[in-house]
This record gives sequence, C-alpha cells and structure tokens, in this order.
Amino acid sequence: MRLEQRKTKAKRAQRLLGPKRPRRSFFESFIRTLIIVCASLAVVLSSVSICDGHWLLAEDRLFGLWYFCTINNHSEPHCLRDLIQAHVPGLAVGMGLARSVASMAVVVAIFGLELLMVSQVCEDVHSRRKWAIGSYLLLVAFILSSGGLLIFVILLRNQITLIGFTLMFWCEFTASFLFFLNAASGLHINSLTQPWDQLRKF
Repeated sequence: MRLEQRKTKAKRAQRLLGPKRPRRSFFESFIRTLIIVCASLAVVLSSVSICDGHWLLAEDRLFGLWYFCTINNHSEPHCLRDLIQAHVPGLAVGMGLARSVASMAVVVAIFGLELLMVSQVCEDVHSRRKWAIGSYLLLVAFILSSGGLLIFVILLRNQITLIGFTLMFWCEFTASFLFFLNAASGLHINSLTQPWDQLRKF
C-alpha cells in the first residue's frame, strides 16, 4: 500500500512540474551556435562595407554609396557628395535607393540575430518559433542586401570591370551570401528537430 501511495504521489508531482525538456545533442547545439556566429560576422561585414561605401574603382574614378571620388597620381582623392557630378544617369537617385536598401538589410539582420540568440538563451515552448522568425528575417536581409548590390551594379554597368570591385564590395557580397546560407541552415535544422509541443503529449 505504501509503495502504491508513493507511486501515486510521484505521478501527481510529475504532472504538476510538467515533463522535462529533453537535452539537445551536441551536434545540434554546435550547428545553432555556428549559425549565430556566422550571422554576427555577416552583420559586421555588411556594416563596415556600407559605412565605407567605396565599392568600385574605374580608371581614375572611385564610385561609392556616399561619395564620388576622382583620383590623381600626385594628389589625394577628391571626393564629392554630389553624385550628379559623376555624369552617370540616375546615379544620385539610384545610390540613395541602394544605400537605403542595404542599410535596411543590416537592421533586419540585427533583429533576426537577436531572435536567434534569445531562442537559445531563454529556452521555452516558443523557442522554435523565435528561431524560425529569426531565420526568416535573415532571409529578408539577404533579399534586401542582394537588391542593394544589384542596384549598384546596374547603375554602373558601363564602368564595371571584374578587377575594379573593391574589397568593401566583396565584403558586402560575402555578407549577402552568409545571410542566405544562415537563413537556409536555420530553417533546415529547425525542420529536422522535433517540436517540444509534440514531446509534451507523450
């Protein structure tokens, strides 16, 4: 009788406390941490690239998101904020759109990264949903970042050479690729793991 009473009390206590959340495997934790680190790196690369803004060197001219510069052999670069003086049709308006889209990509990526980190630090029944939303925000950041790059390339298509792209342009290109890679990886690993809501039913 006493043994049965103890079992009954244990079952009641277990119901009150709820089921224990199963521990994640080392592989899953490692992959999620790697996604967060790579997303952080993408945000840093994109931020530095946009702040510098000098993306294309064409002969003696340097085109950027914020400035247009002329370079002489024996003098420092002469930079102007008035992009109309570059004599490229639609450059001033197009660059304004490109930098706005690229900057918005960084903002969206920061929010997505925050949700990814919160979902791992504060684990609850909504962690998977937070992770999924964060991954979707990284996907939106990829679309915006790619849009900024595409606008820049279309505007300066007549001045573009493969070796003319600067390191800052390739930083933005890499960041855009990392946004996509981390978003796809985050959504994929979320689909492979079993939701906690399903585990509570057992």
